[in-house]
Amino acid sequence: MLITNKLNLPKTFKSAVEREYEYKDKQYSVTSILKDVREILLTRRHNNEIEQDVADMIWLIFGTAVHSVLENSKEENTEFKEEHFAEEVFDGYKLSGQADLFNAETKTVTDYKTCSVWKVVYDDWEEYRKQLLMYAWAFRKMGFEVEKGQIVAVIKDHSKTKAKVDITYPQYPVYIKQFDFTNKDFEEIEKFIVKKFEEIKKYENTEDDKLPICSEEARWNDGDKYAVKKKRNKRALRVYDTLQEAEEHLKQDESLELEIRKGEDRKCLEYCSCCKFCNYYNENYGGKTEWIYTKNY
Repeated sequence: MLITNKLNLPKTFKSAVEREYEYKDKQYSVTSILKDVREILLTRRHNNEIEQDVADMIWLIFGTAVHSVLENSKEENTEFKEEHFAEEVFDGYKLSGQADLFNAETKTVTDYKTCSVWKVVYDDWEEYRKQLLMYAWAFRKMGFEVEKGQIVAVIKDHSKTKAKVDITYPQYPVYIKQFDFTNKDFEEIEKFIVKKFEEIKKYENTEDDKLPICSEEARWNDGDKYAVKKKRNKRALRVYDTLQEAEEHLKQDESLELEIRKGEDRKCLEYCSCCKFCNYYNENYGGKTEWIYTKNY
């Protein structure tokens, strides 16, 4: 990855995010296989061409600093910190990763995270849970007993003021989310891992433009919206989430028309580092800011 410094920040900022990382053949990290196969392969193929500015990586620097402080603390006799693994899945394909902490006595894998307060408010932990579960799966493969996982999250935008007046708001800038893992959980995560590696094997030699398009969920598509408005008017009278609701409104007045506002892929637009090498992105967002279709009734 090419790191730019458009704001001419002090060199220490750039040094904090620059690292030499060499992809190993048939080895993929836990965090990478959480993505769809197109993003996985495009990122790997174009790693030396992808540009990212250090100013856009500030929260990564913050997260790395938090990790460094926590990881330098002294562990107990039954604890292992920064335990790296590379477990074979099949045919030489390996899942790699590095858990922040494993406690053999409590049989718990811990991962440190920095996050927005909204992750706590909306209880949005599924991706982190899946990541923890893959760590736990790997530790079990190495012969350890693992039954639990926990996220220790530092909330980067916590507000003391809001915490004082809203009991549903996180009361502290640190939040612990715990999970109990069952045998069924381990069976399901193994199926997920194997399926993802089967996809990688199937498509690793496929041309960029012929790779499967990422799912709507993976693209963070916010869904189509249905705007009801007066004909020739730009402003909508009301915007609906479903076509059925909008059509019911249209029946009330013949002077109305329906405008379908196509959902945007928020990850493609704002968070995908390989988007410039993706034909789906270039065909749909190359100079286009919004998709609108109008239908008269």
